Amino acid sequence: MSKSKPDGVRIGLALGGGASRGWSHIGIIRALEEMGLRPDVIAGCSIGAIVGAARASNNLENLETWVCSLRRRDVAAFFDIGWGLKGLIDASRLRNFLHEYVVSEDFLIEEMDMAYGNVATDLGNGRELWFTSGEALSSIMASIALPGLFAPVRFNGRWLVDGGLVNPVPVSLCHALGAEVVIAVNLNGDILGKHLSSRKADLAAESGAVDGILGTIRNYSSNLFPGSRENAPPGMFDVLASSVNITQDRITRSRMAGDPPDILLEPRLAEIGLLEFHRADEAIAEGERCVQRMRPMIEYTMENIARLFGKN
Repeated sequence: MSKSKPDGVRIGLALGGGASRGWSHIGIIRALEEMGLRPDVIAGCSIGAIVGAARASNNLENLETWVCSLRRRDVAAFFDIGWGLKGLIDASRLRNFLHEYVVSEDFLIEEMDMAYGNVATDLGNGRELWFTSGEALSSIMASIALPGLFAPVRFNGRWLVDGGLVNPVPVSLCHALGAEVVIAVNLNGDILGKHLSSRKADLAAESGAVDGILGTIRNYSSNLFPGSRENAPPGMFDVLASSVNITQDRITRSRMAGDPPDILLEPRLAEIGLLEFHRADEAIAEGERCVQRMRPMIEYTMENIARLFGKN
């Protein structure tokens, strides 16, 4: 098919949450645009909010270059082993990363090149909050604030946490922003329970100082830094990751039953753990493969939509 996107039809991307698996959004966006499906609207949740903002502000190439350069020790540098009220991730360091590679501190959502929004959850009442205007970086920090990893974000007198608790794949926000056709990306379609299998990795190459950090984190997460004893109980992050995945899977199924996307993409990401951000190359490649596997269905759907809207 020479042209996938019907003229005049607004296409939206709903980019779901899934921590490190979210780098696959980059590959999906690239592959869709190679088909001629440039989005007019992007709605993101959690990691989808980051990648979506990078695309909507024309910083996707910068983000991709940086995440593909990440190594295990770089990921470890984002952890704050002190815990306390700050969470396990160093929020200030993460904010600096977002400022450099996604959007600047003073950049407004209204300044983006396409309609953009993201989702957060009000910790006080459990309600869904949409950010469609205002400071982009602050909204992203709220959307990614997964309990246990990040501290909640204060906004207008409310504490906000990860939007995946209420709307993991924000199809509804895409429609609200004016999308007539929605392509949704669910990162959690094939991973339930698969984190609990034992995987081993060779950490011998790590230097002494980094080894100390990794050793401490390994006590908390056998998923990020595998190699625990075969009969040991699941690590804390194994339990956390599986709990989050179960919750988000059930919520995603419920939300999409009532507001289904026109096209649903589910990359196969079971082998990438919750916090394995250093595996961006693999995630991006799977995102591209997912689009290629689904290409006949995508083209068929867009042809039908073109007929429905009476557009070529």
